[in-house]
Amino acid sequence: MAGFGPNEWLVEEMYQQYISSPDSVDEAWHEFFADYSPAGSGSSSPNDAPEQSQPVKSNGAAPPSPATAPAASAPSAAPAQASPPPVTPPSAPAASPPASSAPPRQPDRAAVTPPASAGPPAPARNPEQPKPAPLSRDRSQTSSPTPQSADGATSMKLRGAAARVVANMESSLEVPTATSVRAVPAKLIADNRIVINNHLRRSRGGKVSFTHLIGYALVKALESFPEMNTAFGQVEGKPALITPQHVNLGLAIDLHKDDGSRQLVVASVKGCEGMDFAAFWSAYEEIIKRARSGKLTADDFAGTTISLTNPGTLGTNHSVPRLMAGQGAILGVGAMEYPAEFQGMSEEMLAEIALSKTITLTSTYDHRIIQGAQSGDFLRRMHQLLLGEDGFYDEVFSSLRIPYEPVRWVTDVTIRHEGQIDKNARVIELIDAYRTNGHLMADTDPLEFKVRTHPDLDIIQHGLTLWDLDRVFPVGGFAGEATMSLRDILGVLRNSYCRTVGVEYKHITDPEERGWLQKRIEVKHDVADVREQKHILGRLNAAEAFETFLQTKYVGQKRFSLEGAESVIPLLDAVLQKAAEYALDEVAIGMPHRGRLNVLANVMGKSYGKIFAEFEGNMDTGTVQGSGDVKYHLGASGVFNHPERNSAVRVSLSSNPSHLEAVNPVLEGIVRAKQDLINKGEGGFTVMPVLMHGDSAFAGQGVVA
Repeated sequence: MAGFGPNEWLVEEMYQQYISSPDSVDEAWHEFFADYSPAGSGSSSPNDAPEQSQPVKSNGAAPPSPATAPAASAPSAAPAQASPPPVTPPSAPAASPPASSAPPRQPDRAAVTPPASAGPPAPARNPEQPKPAPLSRDRSQTSSPTPQSADGATSMKLRGAAARVVANMESSLEVPTATSVRAVPAKLIADNRIVINNHLRRSRGGKVSFTHLIGYALVKALESFPEMNTAFGQVEGKPALITPQHVNLGLAIDLHKDDGSRQLVVASVKGCEGMDFAAFWSAYEEIIKRARSGKLTADDFAGTTISLTNPGTLGTNHSVPRLMAGQGAILGVGAMEYPAEFQGMSEEMLAEIALSKTITLTSTYDHRIIQGAQSGDFLRRMHQLLLGEDGFYDEVFSSLRIPYEPVRWVTDVTIRHEGQIDKNARVIELIDAYRTNGHLMADTDPLEFKVRTHPDLDIIQHGLTLWDLDRVFPVGGFAGEATMSLRDILGVLRNSYCRTVGVEYKHITDPEERGWLQKRIEVKHDVADVREQKHILGRLNAAEAFETFLQTKYVGQKRFSLEGAESVIPLLDAVLQKAAEYALDEVAIGMPHRGRLNVLANVMGKSYGKIFAEFEGNMDTGTVQGSGDVKYHLGASGVFNHPERNSAVRVSLSSNPSHLEAVNPVLEGIVRAKQDLINKGEGGFTVMPVLMHGDSAFAGQGVVA
């Protein structure tokens, strides 16, 4: 049981539940519990013997009683075929040993080799006997109330899991520990976490917590101080220093039980030393997920070499956690708060004076193998990493494929000299840099071969620092606002220019045209409402269902599938909705072969019957002897009806016989001719061309219009 450390109580609780109802325990534990014997038990059913009062040692453990040992093993002597008659226990309890007699001396468990078998096999269960009920989660299973004492106080005996927690805590007292404490500025951690999570929210999803970053800093700090990942042990009865092969980081997880109580388990992430941050984050989240769902296995509990606990999530400012045997150190993380004397200040004043929140780190270590200087240097190394030294955040951003420069730890610049550029002007300069070069950092490479960055988009290049992120600057109408914080300015700029759409327009010489584009590009990101999200999902489902059917029904036929680019359908749907709202006369589309059949079916309204007939090889009866062209070259025309408004717009798709997309300049000529025929003058360009590029354009071939 020593391998489970602080989780021994949970393992024993699960074992008792397994004995009562094996099906109520995850199958991953069945093999482990098949030959498992609880610590200190010498029989399979100790509860069969009547209770007997025993003197209690100072650590709460009762000495073995010769009178009860035979009784506990007596049932195993009976043959399995015969069921013994029920035995009525004596009306009077067994006599306690005399008070003057000292309890027999307990042998040292560390010096005694346990027997190969934990005890005789359990008696066979009668198949007609009803199955025991699952182990209850009530507190009554772990405690037993006793009558009140003379002064009115009540006492409660701790049993089961609660008693195991007591035993674990008492055994931890045998480890001589000391604790080092260090306060770390938390602003850089918080600012980089905001950048990371904003990017994840708009791309792959997920969320990085402070504990993820601190835990990874702990793993990286162990590279400089591997002695913190050691343990004390005994080899042949003599003290020894044990150096594990890997870094197995134990995570203290606070679980809420159904009855309102809480339990603490420590599961470990194995082999952390070989992970980058993305792998560490994924493994960490997998452990938490399995802990919340009750899917942890024995391997998750065993082998922890160093632990991390974060009571700061509950507001605890400073913690000295217990260090269990088998580990050399445990790191405690405190709450992230402003110093107490500044907590009455407004957020604006705190930003103005460049005051950071702090977070307290504690290193509780085994003083037999780790000295105070080593623990202090270890915390100093973590301090350095959390302030971004040695490219810590660069590595984090790179592993998550985030294109932005991390926020850097620099000194705040508040002194103004004559001739120095004001920070307000530097903010306007930063906005112009994103308008000019933001498209160079846009995520437009579907292969994600290289993360694109640009030095002109780093705030440090413009004389701004992390201390300016929460300060408010005048922006002159940028994003429809008169003033904005630098953090909000960067959010709008990155959402507008550096996401999945690259916009380049600064070469336009007409300031009115540039302003028209800026007004529509530089807007705050709004999440679509539920109704719109459901509509988009419906269009995606229609595109996916169409491709799935063709792939299943017409295996091997050339069709230029839209698989992987189904978002084209809701994108065209949104364009046509806007065209209908603005009462345009027509939308003319030119596109490659890829996805043409899907567009014909789900945008143009071409019937499925006609498309399937073309797959069957049937001739088009509408033309003399058929058109002779293949199905993915054909065009069509129809009417698009707005899904919510009483409006519609004509839509046409031009035929395209060439995979080099020669249709693009042809379509522009078609649109110009239609506009001339309508002849509404300068204000009447009501035929809108929509050009789409395909595979060859991605490779740099074909016509780019």
